Amino acid sequence: MSTREIFDGRLEAALLLAPTAIVSLVFLYYPTALAFRTSFFDSGFGRVPEFVGLENYASLLGNPEYHSSVLLSVIFAAIVVVGVISVSLYLTFLIHEVDAGQGWYLISVIWPYALPPAVGALVFLFIFHPTLGVLTGPIEALGIELDWFNDGPQAFVVVALAAIWKQIGYNVIFMIAAMKNIPDALTETAELDGVGRLRRLVSVYVPIMTPTLFFLVIIDTIYAFFGTFAFVDLLTSGGPSNATNVLIFDLYREAFSFFNFGTASAKSVVLFLVVAALMAVQFRLTEEYSYYGA
Repeated sequence: MSTREIFDGRLEAALLLAPTAIVSLVFLYYPTALAFRTSFFDSGFGRVPEFVGLENYASLLGNPEYHSSVLLSVIFAAIVVVGVISVSLYLTFLIHEVDAGQGWYLISVIWPYALPPAVGALVFLFIFHPTLGVLTGPIEALGIELDWFNDGPQAFVVVALAAIWKQIGYNVIFMIAAMKNIPDALTETAELDGVGRLRRLVSVYVPIMTPTLFFLVIIDTIYAFFGTFAFVDLLTSGGPSNATNVLIFDLYREAFSFFNFGTASAKSVVLFLVVAALMAVQFRLTEEYSYYGA
């Protein structure tokens, strides 16, 4: 006999939903509405908010530095998403193929995801520091001069690598579950047909895993735009010469360094619209190309 209780009344349902609804209203919907409203005002510390309409958005449209930040953020997100998906998929396949010690391999791959982003940034700071980093010497022995504090492209690469490294564990969790659900008969058939391991991964496993992969692409895109602030803040502070000044850090600096709350709110709205547009495209691709079986 089932012991599960079913609540038929609306009052019980409302009481159960109330905590989630309150938290969402207070910490999600209200701040979103407030940011949208503030984007139409010229406001900051010591200034009386003044309604300026679309002036903040117009200033962003005419700001070349902001255009560069938008382009930089899109490129950064694309590199992070492709890097995370590719590395995670390959590591998942290697773990899936081994028989002994699979649990330990999983733990070693997943543990970086358990670290706070700030701690992950500090780990990379100690690894790639131009003078104190443990890998600085071996890298420079290859003829590569490492000075990402002053070299924009190098700083961009370091921040991207840190962001990719931090997100791999999350992807592996979902990918290993999806890969374990692939029928053994497909693997055996591919092996009998002489299909190589990498070819089997690309041609057999990946098409079946498309629902999971598209889900991870969406999550990783959101992460690349919103979840990488700590890496930029602690590693480069947007520099050198704005080489790592992605949108999430740019709007933070606009609000809490320059105290232009109206402009910062406008930037947050634009960031939301950019990510929403990318999500719409990705959801469309998910519907067209995902494989859900016969």
